[in-house]
Amino acid sequence: MAGGAGALRGAVPGQPRRADHRAVRAAAGAGGRDLPAGAVGALPGAHRRARCPARLPDVRGRAARLPQGGDDRGGTARGAVAVRAGLRVRGRRAARGAAAVTAGAGPRRRVVRPPRLRPGDRVAVVAPCSPPTPERLAAACEVLRGWGLEVVLGRHVRDRHPRFGYLAGLDADRARDLQDAWLDPGIAAVLCARGGDGAHRTVDLLDFAAMRRARPKALVGYSDVTALHEAFTTELSVATLHGPVIASRDFLEDARTPAELRATLFEPESRLELTSPGAATLVPGRARGTTIGGNLSLLSDGLVTPHSRGSAAGGILLLEDVGEDVSRIDRMLTQLLRSGWLRGVAGIALGSWQDCTPDLDVIRDLLLERLAPLGVPVVWELGFGHCPSQLTVPLGVPAVLDADRAVLTLDRPALT
Repeated sequence: MAGGAGALRGAVPGQPRRADHRAVRAAAGAGGRDLPAGAVGALPGAHRRARCPARLPDVRGRAARLPQGGDDRGGTARGAVAVRAGLRVRGRRAARGAAAVTAGAGPRRRVVRPPRLRPGDRVAVVAPCSPPTPERLAAACEVLRGWGLEVVLGRHVRDRHPRFGYLAGLDADRARDLQDAWLDPGIAAVLCARGGDGAHRTVDLLDFAAMRRARPKALVGYSDVTALHEAFTTELSVATLHGPVIASRDFLEDARTPAELRATLFEPESRLELTSPGAATLVPGRARGTTIGGNLSLLSDGLVTPHSRGSAAGGILLLEDVGEDVSRIDRMLTQLLRSGWLRGVAGIALGSWQDCTPDLDVIRDLLLERLAPLGVPVVWELGFGHCPSQLTVPLGVPAVLDADRAVLTLDRPALT
C-alpha cells in the first residue's frame, strides 16, 4: 500500500465509478502488502483489538481493513473486509460516504536476509511443484553431502499425484513438506528439487501466519518456484535465491551452476557482481532498485492473485522463460504492460530464453520492442534461468543494474 501521502488506487477494470467509490490516502507504516498499522476504524462489528489494523484517515465513517502482518484466511477481525492488491472493496454495511479501499503497490516491510550456510548445517529438499526423477534426486543429495551438508528429504518428495502425473503428489502434501521444512528450527535452508508445475496450487495452502514466526532461511529454486519467491517476499518479507533446482541436468552436469549456488550459500560476499559472457546491452542506462521477478509465465499467471506483489514499481525485474513461442511471450508481456504492473519498474535484467521459438533473434527483437518504451535500462542474457552456467541471483535485495556494462551489482551479500 502507499505510505504517507501516497494515494490508494487501481480499481478493477470495468468497475462502475460511484461517488462513494473514491481513492483514499493511507497512513504511513510498515505494512507490506497489508495496509499500514494503526487504525481504529473497521466495519461495524469488527473487534478493535485485532492485530495492528490499518488506518485510513481520510475516510469518513467506517473503512475496510486487513490486520497488518496477517494473511486474510481467518486473520481479519470479525466483520472486517480483507483488501488484496489491485482490488477495490466497499463493505456492504459501511456507513454512507465510506470510500472504496483499493490496494496498490508501495513500500513493504524491510526484507530480512537469511543466514549463510556452514558445513554441518541441515538442509531440506522438497518438491513443491513437479516430481523429480529418483536418480537425479539421489545424485543431487550426494552433491549436497559433498558440500558438508546434512540432507533432510521432505516426506513426500518422491510422491507423484495419483491422477495428474505432472504434480509431485497431492497439493496438501507438497505444501506440508515445504511448511514443515520452513518451521523446523534445525533446517538452515530449503532447496527445491524441481520446478515444472504446481507451485500456484501449493502456495495457497501455506500458513503464512505460522511461517512468519519461524527463523528466516534461504529458499532456492527457479522456474515454477517463481510463485514461491513472490509469496515469500510478499508474505514473509524474506530474501530468496533464484537458483537451480537441484534434481536437474544443469545442476548435475554443468560445473558452474552448482559452483555458483555453493558460493552464494557459503560465501555470499564473493557473488556481489553478477554477469555472464553473453550479457549485452539492450537498452542503455543505469538503475537502482530491489531485485524481483523470475519466470515470465509465472509472473503473468500470478497477476492480481493472492500472495503476489501488486506492481514491479521500484524493482530490478528479472525475466526468463523456456519453450515458449514468440506469440505467447508477446501476450504475457503485453498483459503485464496493459495491467500497469510494469509501471515504475526501475530496470530489467533478461535471462535465458532456451527453446523459445522461432529463434533468439526474434525473441530479442520482441523484448526490445515491448520493453524499450518503458524508458528503463535493459540487459540481455544476464545468465540466469534455464541455461548452462546458471547464475544464482538473490531476490529482495537492493542492487544496481548497469546496462552499459551488462552487470548487476548487489549492494550487500544475499545472506548474512
